[in-house]
Amino acid sequence: MAQIQCTDLSFTYDGVTVAEGINFTLKKGDYLCIVGENGSGKSTLVRGLLGLKAPAAGTITFGDGLFARGIGYLPQQTHLQKDFPASVREVVLSGCIGRFGNGLFYTKKEKQLAAYHMEKMGISDLAGRCYRELSGGQQQRVRLARALCATGELLLLDEPTAGLDPIVSRELYAMIEHLNKTEGITVVMVSHDTGAPFYAASHVLHLKHSQLFFGTREDYLASEAGKSFLGGLSDV
Repeated sequence: MAQIQCTDLSFTYDGVTVAEGINFTLKKGDYLCIVGENGSGKSTLVRGLLGLKAPAAGTITFGDGLFARGIGYLPQQTHLQKDFPASVREVVLSGCIGRFGNGLFYTKKEKQLAAYHMEKMGISDLAGRCYRELSGGQQQRVRLARALCATGELLLLDEPTAGLDPIVSRELYAMIEHLNKTEGITVVMVSHDTGAPFYAASHVLHLKHSQLFFGTREDYLASEAGKSFLGGLSDV
């Protein structure tokens, strides 16, 4: 059964269509890379998948027990968020709120889950540190641990390596690939990076207000849309 199925989706703002003709299906364990120029509809689709933007037409259907609130979301980080005055443990724990919703106090189960994902991301030793004192790469690991606290099914990542240096970016991509390949977590990533994500992705969705391509990574590399967007990078 499909984990996500989007059928004839279109989105509008103030009566103006910003994305249309979007059709794709993802199964559990797929790794989808969403590409396209700025303003092509990628962010709007992300908002639609999260239930924050209703389609003007078409449907988004979740299967395999997945629902919009069960998506672990890693948005682009704002300057305000970078200066958030909370401990690493507090930031990671906050990812449990939408998943469990037990009230004002975190349960033992939630604390154990946060500790588990901090260890997985290699940040257990930072648990008591203030989030805003961390490096950009450390902050992204904290935010990824937070997203994992929200779900064990699907991660939705919006430009996760923006502002990071190449070495830290490769490390983060390797973590994401491990979660996908080893733990079977479905990954949907919006990225301008034409390198590392394409090595790991199983599928590519290319938007330019309408859908230019959806299919496997191999078919995308051979397509006209892929050749044009990647500039002939046949070794990607």
